[in-house]
Amino acid sequence: MPPMFRQQFKNTEHAANLFALKELGNIYTRIGNPTTHVLESRVSLLEGGHPLAAVATASGTSAIFYSIINLAQAGDNIVSSNKLYGGTYTQFNDILPTLGITVRFVDMNDPENIRAAVDDKTRAVFCESVSNPALEICDLEAISKVAHDYNMPLIVDSTFSTPYLTKCFDFGADIIVTSLTKWLGGHGTGVGGMCIEKGTSQGNPPSSFRLGYLLPFCLQYLY
Repeated sequence: MPPMFRQQFKNTEHAANLFALKELGNIYTRIGNPTTHVLESRVSLLEGGHPLAAVATASGTSAIFYSIINLAQAGDNIVSSNKLYGGTYTQFNDILPTLGITVRFVDMNDPENIRAAVDDKTRAVFCESVSNPALEICDLEAISKVAHDYNMPLIVDSTFSTPYLTKCFDFGADIIVTSLTKWLGGHGTGVGGMCIEKGTSQGNPPSSFRLGYLLPFCLQYLY
């Protein structure tokens, strides 16, 4: 646990430099704080990512939402496995369409089904490493190859496999989302989520891969 300390600007110049990203330091706890930074860095390292490439969220569902809305906007779509956690399915089937983002569900036991669902408005491919609750195991290498053939990122929910069992980046994932509430939390007494980005440049078009979920770290630590 990092020590607690009070945010303090030395003077107005120091404050201005922090907000202008000219100096390292904490600006505002909603953007980032030392305790959250430790959590983000450790989970990212467990997944094989850079210690500055993760953002903690209020829940796993929130992490999934962040990953999608930073890639797609009204009129776009994503292709998803049809074997999903119930909350994720509700988000994809009922909530994202209200924002103009549609989700095309396919059986990813045959990764070629992804090709049939992709068009010029598809922005990402989504699956769970081990589906909840069906426990189907996705062939991440085969799915990522199809996604990358279309220059699109593969988003993988690794909640059920955890980095202890599966290093999703090693099998082609570009973005990992996970619930900290379940296995990583270990006891279900706290709710949380995480987005972790590999640092690849997949995107269709590349500008659509905006990586906006990394903004807190860009502001706090990366510069």
